[in-house]
Amino acid sequence: MKKTEQIAYCAMLTALSMIFSYIEALLPLSIGIPGVKLGLSNLVVVTGLSFLPVGWVFLVLVLKVTLVSFLFGNFSIWIYSMAGGVLSFFVMLAVKRRKGFSLVGVSIAGGVSHNAGQLAVAALTVKSLAPLYYLPVLIAAGAVAGAVIGIVSQRVQKHIVR
Repeated sequence: MKKTEQIAYCAMLTALSMIFSYIEALLPLSIGIPGVKLGLSNLVVVTGLSFLPVGWVFLVLVLKVTLVSFLFGNFSIWIYSMAGGVLSFFVMLAVKRRKGFSLVGVSIAGGVSHNAGQLAVAALTVKSLAPLYYLPVLIAAGAVAGAVIGIVSQRVQKHIVR
């Protein structure tokens, strides 16, 4: 893939992730557990890991978190989202490089680690381990969301023109 194609994909994926974030913010899908959401915009990062160089996918992640946080949130949201996103990215990258993991497995690892990264920031912010009591709930939620995103990503990849 030429560099200009990579730049175009990067820009398209960044815009798409912002659209997914906005749609998710508009949808009144609440399962009654605070902080739990599907993470539609993570579909872009998971899918991007399959066909773009790692550096470009990381750039998409950083742009997505920064733009969405400041357009629809605030600096506090940026910190939590960046912590979760960066940890998730590197965990997914490590899992992807190991043999025996499907894209669904990679995405599940990303969903779980994203929540763990955000809880770590929460624990540091309040200077207490109390937020970590929420970890089992968020691990389960991250696994389910990661599985859904991984399945959708597998299906989407069949239609990506390379």
